[in-house]
Amino acid sequence: MTVLDELSGFEFEDVMEDVFRNLGYENVRQADRVADEGRDILMEETIDGDRRAVIVECKHTASVGRPVVQKLHSAVATYEYDGPKRGMVATTGRFTGPAEEYTERLRANDDPHEIELLDGEDLREIADEIGLDLYNGRIEILCEETLRPTDPTRGVDAPIEDTFRPVENIDPDTLPDPEHWAVFEPYVRLRAEIQSVFETGAGVIHAIDLTDELVVRADRDGPDRAPRGVQRLVSDNLDAAIELDESTFEGIFSEISVERFGATETEYKEWGVDRLRQTHTTTVQYTGDNNVTYTKECEPNRSDILVQSIRPVYLPRIRSQVELGSYGYPYEYYAAGPSRQTIENGVERCKQCGDPDDTTYTYCANCSSVNCTEHIKTERLVGEPVCTGCAVTEQFFYSTKYFYDEGNLEQFRREYEAMPIHRKALENKPLVAGTVAVAVLFVLFVLTSVGAF
Repeated sequence: MTVLDELSGFEFEDVMEDVFRNLGYENVRQADRVADEGRDILMEETIDGDRRAVIVECKHTASVGRPVVQKLHSAVATYEYDGPKRGMVATTGRFTGPAEEYTERLRANDDPHEIELLDGEDLREIADEIGLDLYNGRIEILCEETLRPTDPTRGVDAPIEDTFRPVENIDPDTLPDPEHWAVFEPYVRLRAEIQSVFETGAGVIHAIDLTDELVVRADRDGPDRAPRGVQRLVSDNLDAAIELDESTFEGIFSEISVERFGATETEYKEWGVDRLRQTHTTTVQYTGDNNVTYTKECEPNRSDILVQSIRPVYLPRIRSQVELGSYGYPYEYYAAGPSRQTIENGVERCKQCGDPDDTTYTYCANCSSVNCTEHIKTERLVGEPVCTGCAVTEQFFYSTKYFYDEGNLEQFRREYEAMPIHRKALENKPLVAGTVAVAVLFVLFVLTSVGAF
């Protein structure tokens, strides 16, 4: 395998860790690189309900002879594990005849610690079997699962219709057909067990025994921990993931793109272990035997964190847009079936001032804009909402009136001219009310001055 031949020994171990994890082995991890003890990768498998340890020796050489296999057999026999165990040798090259004969003899003698051999040809077949693509000396994650980009019970239009629902003066069911775009972004859910005990002469001062998880944005820009809302969206809906088949979505979205994963599973594991160490590092105060208070930073070791699973999945980022008049209304969100996490809400945003924080938004049918309470008025002639951006204005009895257009303004002028004076005064009710209040206060003042009270 040309690509595998370009790897260093450690890089080959990283590749094999990814391969075994994708084959379904559990608790796959690399042994500490402190000495050659005849084992590079440790993992477990369940056969007929029985859990068994598997100890793997990785050899990035042209050929592997009998001594390597014998050494692994001894390492398996002495490996501390409460249950059955076996060994495996994986190489980019081939095995010599004596090496193959030795493993056959172990099998024929029903040795409790049998050894499996995987040569370069076997690795090529395995990579094809589990859908892993070898490129640039790495194994790329080829994920075929995605969270649902739409709610199957309501369709792709539902989210933007729901976003219009709180807007006053518009019926979401009458909206023109929105346009939709979908980007399937790569994520990895990493779950790990953390067991760490911190002890001093005063005894145990801190202990960690829990299972934690990370949801990681896994594109080419590098690993990045997902925001809390996105992490919850992925975690809560991962078991409902479906096959990513672009052809099934072509009639729904105007454009579809699928991003590639930016690192190998092993690289995400290493990154995740570092983040979990940071997350669970804490400073502890304790009192020693001499009654002196000490402070100690308790940071888990890498060996204290056992990655149990790495699950890649695509998270759909959907952008929908409705065109109303000369205005476009975008709504962008992460989708997981009926659940979603909003990225951008361009509907509940005033077209006049850009305010996204008002509690009430109203649609202006005159110009098709959505506006906050400060920029929406009542059209004087027809009594419907009109925004300050498109309204024609004029003052009547010192009060500003708002109209759809010059035609409505002209019609009201004629009506206003025909009004009696008291009706004209009512066109400025605050002014009338203020005048009445002042008059009442004046009368009370006069009556008080003459001793009427």
